[in-house]
This record gives sequence, C-alpha cells and structure tokens, in this order.
Amino acid sequence: MVDRLFADAGLAALYDPMNPSDQRADYGFYLPPVMAAPSVLDVGCGTGSLLRPARQAGHDGQLCGVDPAVGMLEQARAHTGIEWILGDVGSVGPDRMFDLVVMAGHAFQVYVRDDELRTALATIRSVLADGGRFAFETRNPLARAWEDWTPDRSVEAVDDDGRLVRMVREVEMPVTGDTASFSHTFTGPGRTRPRISRSTLRFLGADALSSFLSDAGLVIEEQYGDWDRSPLTGASPEIITIARSA
Repeated sequence: MVDRLFADAGLAALYDPMNPSDQRADYGFYLPPVMAAPSVLDVGCGTGSLLRPARQAGHDGQLCGVDPAVGMLEQARAHTGIEWILGDVGSVGPDRMFDLVVMAGHAFQVYVRDDELRTALATIRSVLADGGRFAFETRNPLARAWEDWTPDRSVEAVDDDGRLVRMVREVEMPVTGDTASFSHTFTGPGRTRPRISRSTLRFLGADALSSFLSDAGLVIEEQYGDWDRSPLTGASPEIITIARSA
C-alpha cells in the first residue's frame, strides 16, 4: 500500500517544496556517480528530483525512474527526456540492465517485511550490468532518528493555489523492534479538515543489512555514516552503502 502523501496528487505536489533539493546533502553524494554511469535506474524516484538535475547537467545516457506512487509520478512526468515507470523495481522488465541502481530519500526503508526486502534486492541484483553498483542509504537505528519526529518540528510550504500548508509528523509510541510507524498531518487555511497520511519504515542495523545484501548476492564495496563520507560508527545518522554483484 502506497502512503497517501505520495499517492495523492495534491500532497505529492508539496513534496519538493517541503524537501528542497538545495537543502539535501544526499543529492550532492549521489549526483556524481549518477553522472558517471551510462545507464541509471532510480528506484523510488518520487518526483524525479535526482534524475532531473542529472539530465539538466548534461547526462546523455539512459535515465529511468520507477515509483509505485501515482501522485509522485505525476510530478515527475511533467519533465521530459527521462523514462518514468509506475510500479516497483520489477516493473522495469526482465531484460533491462543498468550500470547504477540508486535509492535516495531513505526509500530503502519502505521494505518492512523480510520477504519484500529479499525480493527487491534480488530484482535489483538482476538488473545490474557487469560491474554495476547499487547505491542507497538507510537511517542508522542506533541514532534513533524517530525521536526527532515530533509535532513541534513542523514544515511549511505554499501549495499550487498559493495557500500555506503545514505538515506535522508524529510517531506512534513506543517504537519496538526495527520498525517505526508515524503519521503526517497536513493543515492550512482553506482546508476544511486535516489530511492525514500514515507510514511505517524499517530501521535495519548494519549487521542485518549486510546479511540481506549477502543473501541477495551483493557485496558491500563502500559504506559511510554520513554524506561527508565519514566512517560508519554507532553514532552515525546514516548507513550509506554502495554494493556490487558478488
């Protein structure tokens, strides 16, 4: 089930204003390898905010984005010159091969069940060309990022009608195991009632992540704890991984 904030066209239109690319350090990390790869698949591409600047910067190879959320793809498809596919990673077709598969924006964390994660990783491995790489990130559970997702840290943006919209995120407590569930509530002038979207993300530790990758035939080539390429430690906010086929 796709989260409402991604499936709903009106809410999806707020994604880029609420997550401006010039304030995202992950794009600075991913853009160079995207530019260097002749063919790129962006899994969970959202509004296309990673592939669009690559094309604008002169990438002349194959750029393909896939996402299961209709609302997000509607935003992406406003930009031509890139292939946009509605669906999951298996929707790109069995005969497609890519030099780089990337998952930005913590999209990796939507795989909350073992079976769906194993299926996704096996499919990603199957579309990697010889020498290809899989680059992605997941939040380090030891950093407990969900503790900062509190109602007092709201985000605001202006919608297409010029109205101010406020988004508040609130976690369902207590958080147990390796998943966290939370809600996004959107309010603003002219809205008769709040619009609420509920989500669940999985926070895999480094050891569990390594095991899943190994089972899928993927080998960790590089791993970092933050976007400045600092080493992964217990205090690191991220687990940023670049893997290749075994």
